[in-house]
Amino acid sequence: MKRRVFNIAAAAVAAVFAAAPVIAKGKYDPGADDKEIKIGNIMPYSGPASSYGTIGKTAAAYFKMINEKGGINGRKINFISLDDGYSPPKTVEQARKLVEQEEVLLLFHTLGTPTNSAIHKYMNQKKVPQLFVATGATKWGDPKGHPWTMGWQPNYQAEGIIYAQHILETMPNAKIGILFQNDDYGKDYVHGFEEGLGAKAKTMIIKKVSYETTDPTVDSQMVELKASGADVFFNVTIPKFAAQAIKKAAEIGWKPVHYLNSVSASVGSTLKPAGLDASKDIISVQYNKDPTDPAWANDPGFLEYKAFLAKYYPEGNIIDALNVTGYNAAMTMVQVLKQAGDNLTRANVMKEAANLNMPGLPMLLPGIDIKTGPNDFFPVEKEQLIKFDGEKFVRFGKVYGR
Repeated sequence: MKRRVFNIAAAAVAAVFAAAPVIAKGKYDPGADDKEIKIGNIMPYSGPASSYGTIGKTAAAYFKMINEKGGINGRKINFISLDDGYSPPKTVEQARKLVEQEEVLLLFHTLGTPTNSAIHKYMNQKKVPQLFVATGATKWGDPKGHPWTMGWQPNYQAEGIIYAQHILETMPNAKIGILFQNDDYGKDYVHGFEEGLGAKAKTMIIKKVSYETTDPTVDSQMVELKASGADVFFNVTIPKFAAQAIKKAAEIGWKPVHYLNSVSASVGSTLKPAGLDASKDIISVQYNKDPTDPAWANDPGFLEYKAFLAKYYPEGNIIDALNVTGYNAAMTMVQVLKQAGDNLTRANVMKEAANLNMPGLPMLLPGIDIKTGPNDFFPVEKEQLIKFDGEKFVRFGKVYGR
């Protein structure tokens, strides 16, 4: 009889526990739970900017590595990366799919100024983080007007100012020709460059020509720039058109002092297709370690990166600097999620993104770190001048920025 009473009591206790709700480990918004963090991404895996697609593949590989090591605070990353072909209407379609159908927690490192511009308002209306966008347009650093969007790399205007300062220091009487992409990305660079030249901009810049991403080539623009008599060339183009411009300049015998925006300063994606000889003496800026630079051959950070690429993205080109960008950005994203802990609401993710202090990342140049604050939405704000010697970029001069 006593045994029967015990069994009934045990069954009653079990029933109580079965009926009780499971106590959640954390606090969540759509896209996160006790087991998973869903991250959305949009990349140009096709189209005129397809060379940038390797950034998304590197990020996917990095998150795979993190998952194999146990995830973030016990949660695995579900990384959903979609192709937009570098077409803003397609970007809008893919962003809606990720936010409304896939219900991701956030968008991460979506690439391109025109493409991110197309979803800028939408993401902020939805109050879904648009984090570490893969573009340096100045508009991504607007915490008051667009509190759900944050940049990652140094902004284009600041980079333009660096080139202008260097020209004023070394060629104060230069005659400058500019080729730029006819959108916010290209205009941002030109605006910063003109600001850096100050009152001299009107006399030093003798020719500005633009191109559209739908143009087959920039050959005619290069012929026009040579004809202007410019002895300095500021090349504000994405890799496909940057390679065309470098190649065409060599073909027509135009040899200005050549400044190339950092978003195309990749040996693998731009200079090799253009021709290494034709690319000699190009000047740009850098904040990531260049994998072609022998100075890093025995550097622990580079060896760690090299081992990662070999294991998780073996088809990735070790000399392609774009892969370093994907690696560093993914590392930044993981740090934000670690700091967020068990509070994986969208608001808290943005709060932690605006509270970063990451010195000494393995693949950032010495003296360059990642810092953010409530009023500072640009994590990387320092760069160093580099010049291509025919095989690799060589750093020179001081580190610019703050």
